[in-house]
Amino acid sequence: MKIIISQVEKNSIADELSLSAGDEIISINKTVPRDIIDYSFLVKNEEILLHIKHKSKEEELFEIEKDYDDDLGISFESAVFDKVKPCCNKCIFCFVDQQPKGLRKSLYVKDDDWRLSYLQGTYITLTNMAEKDWRRLENFHPSPLFVSIHTTNPDLRVKMLNNPNAARIMNDLERLKRNDIKIHGQIVLCPSYNDGDELIRTLEDLKKFKKILNSLAIVPVGVSKYRKENLKTVDKKTADFVINTVNNFNLQMKKNILMASDEFFLISGHEIPNKKYYGKFSQIEDGVGAVRLLIDDFEKCKKKFKKKLKMPTKLTLFTGISAAKIFDELKEKIFVENLDFEVIGVRNKFFGDMINVSGLVVGEDIKNLLESGNYQNVIIPSIMLREGTDEFLDGIKISDFKKKFPKVNFFIINDCYKFQEILTIINSF
Repeated sequence: MKIIISQVEKNSIADELSLSAGDEIISINKTVPRDIIDYSFLVKNEEILLHIKHKSKEEELFEIEKDYDDDLGISFESAVFDKVKPCCNKCIFCFVDQQPKGLRKSLYVKDDDWRLSYLQGTYITLTNMAEKDWRRLENFHPSPLFVSIHTTNPDLRVKMLNNPNAARIMNDLERLKRNDIKIHGQIVLCPSYNDGDELIRTLEDLKKFKKILNSLAIVPVGVSKYRKENLKTVDKKTADFVINTVNNFNLQMKKNILMASDEFFLISGHEIPNKKYYGKFSQIEDGVGAVRLLIDDFEKCKKKFKKKLKMPTKLTLFTGISAAKIFDELKEKIFVENLDFEVIGVRNKFFGDMINVSGLVVGEDIKNLLESGNYQNVIIPSIMLREGTDEFLDGIKISDFKKKFPKVNFFIINDCYKFQEILTIINSF
């Protein structure tokens, strides 16, 4: 285990000690931190003994006196310094297992680590929690955690997760409740498995955990063309059932705890709910409330459009099939002379036609469109790209597009939940 510094904040304590990226922390107060949680506790002292190995391999001990809450100004590439706890499940709906070979290695990594759930909002099933993990969790009391529940029927959960430890979900939730550790729960809905009466049973069981349930979201299963076993996708009838079930559950709870993801509303044709439905938008990363945020932001932006652009301009937005439905509705409300605003829902030939979300659009599918059409200015949502890079899931980069299509201007929008960046692009012409 190596604890490598990735960045040192300017004018910080670490900067004054001449620490730099690439240096390694050996120990803090003679203790080796396992993760950023340990590190945060260890540095909250007025006196610190910091053992460092520099990039030069030279080791150095620093005796630091500081105020209790003063940070050292050190960042790390990973929140976990020891080995991340891997996922031991073989879920019937796991998208990692539905990918082709040849993608970058990080896309095949499956973690199930409560520390990452707390620090980064990743979902955990609790199936790999050893007693020592529970004891540390109860001592540290991290809250909230993001928990993949799926079903409370022990036999069904074992079947869906392909792990005998999955049967203990109710006991695990009881233990979290005893320790008052709040959770955001998730149910991946798989038709013919955990829908219908099984969904009703799960929601009935979860009522007793109202105290710790900050939110609960239902999201539809995603099925790629690489999946070997048959798995049904959500149809209109199922989407209608889920939306009605969610409404009934919240009425019974007298509180908006349960939410259906945006996809259910797009499939059913139901109107997107108002902001109150989504509470604090705590599960936005799973597409729960993203459309509402986009629509509301567009309403704020629509009065700020230029009335006329300097010259005829064509602007093309590439997005997933699902999001294209919303953008098509919004563009009808844009009245800007000389603007041709085109929305293209990218058919996902790479993963298959049943995958409609923007985050799984690959570069190859966009490249094929660029080769077959006439484009001037193209907008790409950053959700399609690896974080902090211009690289798509399949390794193609925006820089590759720029070389191949030098006459096309490419714009990357960072916040796909707002319209402000698109407004800025339009008004720049």
